[in-house]
Amino acid sequence: MSMNESEQAFNGVRKLINNVCARVCIAEACSLRLAECKREVAVHFPVTMDDGTVKVFTGFRVLHNDSRGPAKGGIRYHPDVTLDEVKALAALMTLKTAVADIPYGGAKGAVICDPKALSQSELERLTRRYAAEITLFIGPETDIPAPDVGTNPQIMAWIMDTFSMGRGYSVPAVATGKPIEVGGSRGRFEATGRGCMITALLAAKHLGINVGEATVAVQGFGNVGAVAAKLLAREGCRLVAVSDSKGGVYNPKGLDLDLLFAQKKETGSIVGFKNGETMTNTELLELQCDILIPAAFEHQLVKANASSVKAKLIIEGANNPITAEADRILGDNGIFVVPDILANTGGVIVSYLEWVQGLQFLFWEEEEVNGYLQRILTKAFAEVLQTSHREKVEMRAAAYVIALRRLASAMDLRGIFP
Repeated sequence: MSMNESEQAFNGVRKLINNVCARVCIAEACSLRLAECKREVAVHFPVTMDDGTVKVFTGFRVLHNDSRGPAKGGIRYHPDVTLDEVKALAALMTLKTAVADIPYGGAKGAVICDPKALSQSELERLTRRYAAEITLFIGPETDIPAPDVGTNPQIMAWIMDTFSMGRGYSVPAVATGKPIEVGGSRGRFEATGRGCMITALLAAKHLGINVGEATVAVQGFGNVGAVAAKLLAREGCRLVAVSDSKGGVYNPKGLDLDLLFAQKKETGSIVGFKNGETMTNTELLELQCDILIPAAFEHQLVKANASSVKAKLIIEGANNPITAEADRILGDNGIFVVPDILANTGGVIVSYLEWVQGLQFLFWEEEEVNGYLQRILTKAFAEVLQTSHREKVEMRAAAYVIALRRLASAMDLRGIFP
């Protein structure tokens, strides 16, 4: 993402916050606080590479708001990430946790790097140094990181270990999305994709879409998209198209997921899949289907291509995949959109459950975790849908209304110190 696009992303979130605050008469003091991030940290740190040279990397940790509890948010490793992008994602995390009604605020972190270009030992040294640089700003009572684009459970384990070394004892609740062996939660890996599946089924039921006959297209065959595709297929949906960063494949009769997973594991991409036609990411977004899941990066549906979308239902698996202009076009065309701050909250919900388990040193079976996730998301979806009908607004605006009212209530009750 370019600097200009990332700035538009943060300003877009801030503008929507301000507009909704004005619409529902939220006090100006609250809207002013929500329009800015509480804390923005930039760190520049050296890392010794495998060849003995030293490179200096830049990282960020942004805390948007913690009025409802400790801040929560992932850490992204990407060569094009910017501070403004991280600010936008932190603000969205504040809203996500409020929509799900879990006692968290919002944060986000990032390091400007290409993790694919680093060896495992270089990645570990970078992660540990970054964790050491932000250790004053994270903690189980203050700000809890998690995986995001370019990071994984192993990286969370290194962060947890680095933080614990500074304390002299293990602190599993300092990060979530960890391997189960070091305090991770069962069900966490599939949580975001499972959340997309749950909200897709709830939305399909609302729209009268027969799941057993529904066709699904997924942009982004990573952790979120692949899991959502697999779980929807189990529910009877037919996966007709899928893509990754290199391109996509299409088969109107349905794609064999087992063969897709095997090719992805063997070659690193689903491009060239023999049982499907090649298509671009743009073509996938414009495909005739019942359910479209953009689960790749931000700003995939924009003004230029939104009018070409033919899906009946869009589930935002990625963060901010639809621009504000595109959102208006989709709404005018009668396409039902389940926004990211509801659709992809599965990860943060199960991260919350992992955090609770880590604090108690008492861990649950996957069935129990999935049951909690189902109940929390079902309740959240019903609340957003009800607010959408009552306020006569789209689902995104309804989710913002709920989140901002909860945030304003918390800020009002806590007051301003001193």
